[in-house]
Order: sequence, then structure tokens, then C-alpha cells
Amino acid sequence: MTELTRRDDPAAIRAIGHVSTLCGVVAAFMIFASVLITCQMIFLRAVMGQSTVWQTEAVIYLMIGATLIGLPYVQKLRGHVGVDLVPGMLPAGARKMLAVGVLLATIFMIALMLGYGWEMFHLAWERNWRSESVWGIKLWIPYLAVPLGFALFALQLVADLWAVATGHDDVNPDVAPEDRRH
Repeated sequence: MTELTRRDDPAAIRAIGHVSTLCGVVAAFMIFASVLITCQMIFLRAVMGQSTVWQTEAVIYLMIGATLIGLPYVQKLRGHVGVDLVPGMLPAGARKMLAVGVLLATIFMIALMLGYGWEMFHLAWERNWRSESVWGIKLWIPYLAVPLGFALFALQLVADLWAVATGHDDVNPDVAPEDRRH
């Protein structure tokens, strides 16, 4: 099936899929903005002979944000690195149990990252931290991408766990990735 969501999936699972797709769009725009800012910065420095103040820092924050906000979309498309040698040698039941175990372990690790990311964001917000550059941006703004990205990633992982546990997802590695349900 080539659709991104199936009609027989619960509304919550379909909604998570749509949110993950939206994250991919937002991440793409963040990358596009960082490219434009980089071009503007090069033009200012090379052609106009001017210095730049905020551009480098903005590009760094946009690229980090795009990476984190894009996590759920990449997970939805199964774009993360995966090794299917062992699952390919297992019978279907064991393959399903392995997929559930891997998803549970990943959710646990992402929950830890979410907790630490929230703490970092909250401290920057509470203490009104600013970057040490001339621009001096409030650090809670770029730091927000950490807990937000990991929370949305965790949501997509939960949706994937539901799909594997209920048989709505094919954990057969013999099926080409583009033919799997996303």
C-alpha cells in the first residue's frame, strides 16, 4: 500500500502520521531557510565586504532544529539506519517480538533524551539564558527543538509500536521499504 496512512487505522494513529508529515515539511523549510541565510551571508561577506552578526548562529540553530524536528518524519518513512540480517533469519513471530523489543527500547531512550532536553530548555527559559554571541538570542528558542523533536519522535514510535503489535505493519524484511505501510 503506498498511502501514508491506512483508512482502518484509528484516528489517533492517522493524526500522528499527519503530524509527522508536517514535521518533515517544517524541517525542509528550516533547511531551505538555512541555505538562503548562508547565501545571504556569503554575499554580504564576499561581495559587499560587510561583516555578519547573526547568520552563522541562525544557520547552526536551524540545522539542529531541522534534524530534531525531522526525526518523526524520518521514522515514519523508515529512513533511520536499520540492519535486517538477524530479523530476516527469524520466523514471523520472533521477528514481531524483536520489532516490539526494539521499539520499546527506542521509546525508553527517547524518553530519557526528552527528559534531559526538557530540563535544558526549562533552565534556559527560567534563567533567561542568552547566547554569548553579538546576536545574543534567548537560548530557550533553539533549545525548544530538543524536547519538541524528541516528544514528536516518541509519538511516532508509539504509533509504530501499535502498528506492529496489532499487525497493521509488516515487519517482513523481504518486503521492499517502498512497499511497506508508512
